[in-house]
Amino acid sequence: MNTNVKDQLISLFEQWSKEKIIHYTPLPISGSDRRYFRISGKTKSAIGVSNSDIKENTAFLSFTKHFLAKGLPVPELYGENAEENIYLLQDLGDETLFSFLTEKRKTDGFSEELVSVYKKMIEALPKFQMEGAKDLDYSVCYPRKNFDKQSMLWDLHYFKYYFLKLAKIPFDEQALEDDFNKFSDFLLQTDCNYFLYRDFQSRNIMLYEGEPFFIDYQGGRKGALQYDLASLLYDAKADISPEIRNQLLDHYINVISQYKEINQEKFKTFFRGYVLIRILQALGAYGFRGFYEKKEHFLLSIPFALKNLSELLKTIALPIDIPVLLDVIHRITLSEELNFISNHNDKLKVTIYSFSYKKGLPSDFSGNGGGFVFDCRALHNPGRYDEYKQLTGKDQLIIDFLSKENEVSDFLKNVFSLVEQSVDTYLKRNFTNLMVSFGCTGGQHRSVYCAEALAKHLKKKYNILVELIHREQTEKINNE
Repeated sequence: MNTNVKDQLISLFEQWSKEKIIHYTPLPISGSDRRYFRISGKTKSAIGVSNSDIKENTAFLSFTKHFLAKGLPVPELYGENAEENIYLLQDLGDETLFSFLTEKRKTDGFSEELVSVYKKMIEALPKFQMEGAKDLDYSVCYPRKNFDKQSMLWDLHYFKYYFLKLAKIPFDEQALEDDFNKFSDFLLQTDCNYFLYRDFQSRNIMLYEGEPFFIDYQGGRKGALQYDLASLLYDAKADISPEIRNQLLDHYINVISQYKEINQEKFKTFFRGYVLIRILQALGAYGFRGFYEKKEHFLLSIPFALKNLSELLKTIALPIDIPVLLDVIHRITLSEELNFISNHNDKLKVTIYSFSYKKGLPSDFSGNGGGFVFDCRALHNPGRYDEYKQLTGKDQLIIDFLSKENEVSDFLKNVFSLVEQSVDTYLKRNFTNLMVSFGCTGGQHRSVYCAEALAKHLKKKYNILVELIHREQTEKINNE
């Protein structure tokens, strides 16, 4: 982080708290470019935020002040410095609805207690949609002030380019575009004059002192009631059963009926349409972050989204003809490649790299920050001999050369022992990713040989996924 920004955040905190800083801790990075820091003094704590997106900051800060004035449960705003693109928020702790849900389900499943908690969230939602919408300055909305046809087409194209194409699902582009237009026109036939939170899901709801608080509404705009409810009930990793989802849908309709008259069947028809566009938008995000940016933990949400799509297809019954879009969705749910992710997402995956130190360490796309890095440069280098210079650690002559070297055998014995210790622990704790890298001078002989040896050893000993990447050889081999 820019030192000046850190200094400015500390200054903002000390100005608000009247205390000297004691702790300054970066919080885990999420899917956005915003950066969060927990800052604390002797008795007070706050969350510092740095975000270079000025328009997004303007929307968030404007909405926050408006919601606070309406008495809605959002974090208090302690201070802001528009020139430095930073602001200071109330510290609501670390427990989200998602983390609470995850812990409770380990022992009790989706219990009545969890149903009650979700009902509490649902009861708060109309207050944002109806009360929060009154006198709201929609001119600050970013990137648009309405969830209109343009916004919908952006989401659908996001799904098309970053999920369908990267997942190698074939489609007729013009026919799909025609269905996108018909689908978005249908969605706009319902009342779209409410505050649409945009990302109303379990990770954006904090549980603080037993009460819900709501965050990350900077993408809010004017739109339909059904969208945010779809976001909450079809939140991929929350994995709510169809029975409980229907129960919560009926509860929302009962709650919103206290604010306005509702035609239940018409509401549910549009609700299913908004569920579909929300899932497609989410798949676009998983594809962009996972397939394109290689952040594997986003791919692990795909199986849950596919499960939701399969359930939705049983009841969707929209009063419009969109055969190409529905056919594409059917093919997604039947895709062997995507089902591979679904069937193996709970297995431990060990990613093994060979690389050249001259070109830097490999990046960890799983989001875990890295793993073992073993330096092979002290081993006897076959690349010093002319007859071996054009070969790699996968060629038999190099394998024969290095396998006869006692120092290489001893090195690998120690590597195997260390990696096995981590694999055993990761399996016990249900971790899903481990990274191991072997580096040498050119990333061609010793590192490749050692990476191959470890991959073979782990495949033989464990029922895990092993991905082998020889970075400098520009090849990637997936081993199951």
